[in-house]
Amino acid sequence: MSSSTSIASRTNSWLQTYYFLRTIVSAVWILLAVFIGKNDPKVGAALLIAYPAWDALANHLDAQKNGGLRANPTQALNFVVSVLTAIAIAVALTKGMPAVISVVGAWAILSGVLQLATAVRRWKTSGGQWVMILSGAQSALAGVIFFKQATSGMPLDVGTVAPYAGVGAFYFLFSAIWITVKNARQRPKSFAR
Repeated sequence: MSSSTSIASRTNSWLQTYYFLRTIVSAVWILLAVFIGKNDPKVGAALLIAYPAWDALANHLDAQKNGGLRANPTQALNFVVSVLTAIAIAVALTKGMPAVISVVGAWAILSGVLQLATAVRRWKTSGGQWVMILSGAQSALAGVIFFKQATSGMPLDVGTVAPYAGVGAFYFLFSAIWITVKNARQRPKSFAR
């Protein structure tokens, strides 16, 4: 096995685990948002701050497993954007939910574009990146929708973000399954004696 094949295999193995982890965390966040956060504004506020904070941590973890933040500039920038978004949401919570959803919209656009750029960079070395490209594009589109919701006068709360998190979880799950199948097909077959 060549060195580049070995590195690609390790990267795919990590991404498989990472995408499953992102799916699980998103699913838990959605459940908390829908069943607790919608009814308890303090929990809802904490969940709104936690969502981009988790994204920052996840980008940092992924970059560290793949050479560090310097070797992964799109993830380094996504890390910074997500940290700043968590802070901006905390500030926006003092102004009202339209302000919060506008911040989430800006973040969805920026993080989506950065996720798309990361997937394009990984295209030749890692599996399932076409799914992450779709996810990044969908995130940017969702950001536009959040801006429309913020100015619509409709009731807004943490539940407004839950469908976005759900679609993201679906993309992470689909990509994890794609990589799992790809890895299984590439394993050398052992022959019965």
